[in-house]
Amino acid sequence: MSIDVLVNVPVKDIKKSIIFYECLGFKYVKEFSSEDTATMKWNDNFAITLLTHGFHKKLIRGKNTADAEKDIGVFVSFILESPEAVKKFAEVAKENGGDYYEVDLGISKEKLYFLEVEDLDGNILEPNWMVM
Repeated sequence: MSIDVLVNVPVKDIKKSIIFYECLGFKYVKEFSSEDTATMKWNDNFAITLLTHGFHKKLIRGKNTADAEKDIGVFVSFILESPEAVKKFAEVAKENGGDYYEVDLGISKEKLYFLEVEDLDGNILEPNWMVM
């Protein structure tokens, strides 16, 4: 597996989160998963590893795992091929237990279109389309 960016995302229920991320188009990578982790590949450059809160706690040396329903430390932005793909990604998330919302930054949607997509735990993914 060749990945340039791997983002670790703490989740409360790993099995439900695997199903959710598969619905969004991520592919489960068994070879890099365990009962406490699930690597979900988007493409050859980008993947997410879902971590149970207990496993995540082992990696953060005495710090607390944020409750993503109340606090956000990091959210993950990535590029999709069109505004329609961004909207579809968000709608699939909502159909499968997540949610999404739009933030108006005053930038023309002909140049930049993005939505804030929440997973089952409230972690935010930000699919984007932009004119480079």
